[in-house]
Amino acid sequence: MQNKGLKIAYITALDPKDKNAWSGTHNRISQTLQKCCGDLFYIGPLETRLKHIPVIINHITTRLLGKNYNTSHNYILSKAYAKQINKKLKENKYDIIFAPAASIEIANLKVDIPIVYLSDSTFSLFVGYKKYCSNLLDKSIKESNNIEKSAINKADLLIYASKWAADSAINDYGADKSKVFVVPFGANLDKIPDKNLVLQRRKSEKCRLLFLAARWEYKGGDIAFDTLLELEKLGIDAELIICGAIPPEEYKHKNMTVIPFLDKNDEKQYKELEKLFLESDFLILPTQEEAFGIVFCEASAFGLPSIATDTGGVSGVIKNGKNGFMLPLEAKGADYAKLIKEIYLDDERYYNLVKSSRKCFEEKLNWDKWGKTVCKLINDTVDKKNS
Repeated sequence: MQNKGLKIAYITALDPKDKNAWSGTHNRISQTLQKCCGDLFYIGPLETRLKHIPVIINHITTRLLGKNYNTSHNYILSKAYAKQINKKLKENKYDIIFAPAASIEIANLKVDIPIVYLSDSTFSLFVGYKKYCSNLLDKSIKESNNIEKSAINKADLLIYASKWAADSAINDYGADKSKVFVVPFGANLDKIPDKNLVLQRRKSEKCRLLFLAARWEYKGGDIAFDTLLELEKLGIDAELIICGAIPPEEYKHKNMTVIPFLDKNDEKQYKELEKLFLESDFLILPTQEEAFGIVFCEASAFGLPSIATDTGGVSGVIKNGKNGFMLPLEAKGADYAKLIKEIYLDDERYYNLVKSSRKCFEEKLNWDKWGKTVCKLINDTVDKKNS
């Protein structure tokens, strides 16, 4: 049985209509659910006057103990948000709650409506991995883990973007395997590039590397720069286009171009970004921390092979030899350069990678595919709850 026109309470403390919230993923998810699953009612954005308290606690613990307190994942915010959400949920009758990246929002909810919790990671995976989850107080780690576990236990359906995250929910938090599903995200693009245009792609006379990220250090900007230098040593004429990040002063090269930021919401700037995707030969992202990597979905839509690090949830997006390649976390610029040279000098191999990258997008890494899969899971969950 398929339930048409479900009434879905979409819960997030952020503004789900903001195209920049969660790198645009909230906007894509909400649009997709509205399109294929039912009517969305936004329970958010959320605000609380208590928001400053975790910041003050962190300031004190940092100065006195040299340890951090998690300002975004704590009991104070969770209980404050739950109070607001419980009140708003009583204003209407909903078939299901959809809570993306919202563990603190749902951890303390008291409802009998089925809950879908979606995420690209778990707190456990971020401890010592993400910068903001490093050097935390033991008490803060315990508190955040309790919130994550409570959210997982309350959920009737758990959807993760990668097996990396799903396995953590099961192994680290004891999630019931029968309610855990892996559904990769799609490309956050307003306009999907025409397939025929994409398949006309041919490698440039100069090997063009696109580094597209907001954070230089954590996305491996230094390794991308070293790759450019190593390619030159290997006799490959190359250039590096950096978009979204400003490298430290010492990173300069005549074949390096820096574009500080392009806003997808601005049509002119979006066209510039589209041109970068179309005219580059490889997306290079030697990321040191990554929960998933929407940018790899976007590159695949343009038939642009991705060369990245096998870390976090990246393996949920990139399949070696299909839409790019992953190198070990310890790989350096010389390793990236060697691989890129091999592919770049082999015309047939490169073009086959272009075609298979686009195929990965069409078969798996798009929001329509995500929507069909997730909406079936949601309908099955509602049917089960009502049976």
